[in-house]
Amino acid sequence: MRDGEAARTRSGRDEVTPAPAVGPADSSLLTLLGLGEAEDVVYRLLVDRPDCEPPALEGPLSGPVVAQALESLVERGLASAGQPEDGSTVRYRAASPVLALGSLLESRRAALRQVESFVGDLTERHRSAQAHASGVPVEVLTGPAAIRRRLLTMQRQAVSEVCTLVPTRHAPAVLSYEDNFAEADAELMRRGVTVRSVVEREGLEHPATAAVMASCVALGQHISVTDRLPIKLVIVDRRVALLPLNPERETEPVALVVHRTGLLTALCSLFDEHFEKGWRLSGAGTGREDALTPADREIVALLHTGLTDAAIARQLGMGHRTVQRRLRVLMDEVGAATRFQLGWHAARAGWLEDPDPCAPRGL
Repeated sequence: MRDGEAARTRSGRDEVTPAPAVGPADSSLLTLLGLGEAEDVVYRLLVDRPDCEPPALEGPLSGPVVAQALESLVERGLASAGQPEDGSTVRYRAASPVLALGSLLESRRAALRQVESFVGDLTERHRSAQAHASGVPVEVLTGPAAIRRRLLTMQRQAVSEVCTLVPTRHAPAVLSYEDNFAEADAELMRRGVTVRSVVEREGLEHPATAAVMASCVALGQHISVTDRLPIKLVIVDRRVALLPLNPERETEPVALVVHRTGLLTALCSLFDEHFEKGWRLSGAGTGREDALTPADREIVALLHTGLTDAAIARQLGMGHRTVQRRLRVLMDEVGAATRFQLGWHAARAGWLEDPDPCAPRGL
């Protein structure tokens, strides 16, 4: 017999090297990827015995079971079947484990990540329910994941109102606090939940932030603009609030969940005070005879919030000089000597009320 030539048994079958022993710890690991027990055994044998005929796989399994497992492995792309040119028995070869099992492994990973997220949500709901039932006035949350889950839970459970204070450093996301939370805010308003927030004027200096706020207002969110906010805060239905324990802490954030107590009442009063004293961010105009054009109305509304001419020009996509010229014309028309007087007149004339949604925009 030459080296490399397949030896033949008396029965005519190929000599095969016994497969490595499989320990109890990994005897059925491939079943975790969705393979049946027979498929698991046959695939393992094929890995060690390329171009193998079915009878050579019948040691631990019967012939019909091996045939069914081979057919299933071929259908799933885990093995291939080849017919020799001499017309002898079909031989089978295992597909590369990296290619064949990699997609199954990634699918299981994705499913486990979903389960992990769901378990986290259930844990947060359980913690929230236990705290509510036990009457604990304040809870402590540690880490961004726990804080994120509680905020989402609070938003989902909102019935009538969600109120937020958003300092400048968090203003670009308005209510989101983390990525994708803006969608949750939109869902709140679709459910009929009133969403009110207070933002710092400095945040409107950023065009992207101003655009997000404008879209929120268009959806029905109520936004008030003020000079400075003391803390980041979320209040849901005036029954629970979420706020950072240390706003300046940048590593491993810690947040407080405050339930119905005197502290919650104080937090609600803090929000109401800032919301009422701020300038409402909205369009302007009510269709009165002395109403402005939509473009002028927007300029006056943004001026009313305290933006500079340059910031107004950036947000509206106008030239700086165009904004200055329009403001000068408006001041002359109403006899205002200062921009403060123009803002006062705009408020009294009703220029800062909600606009007609059908009114065209433009110069």
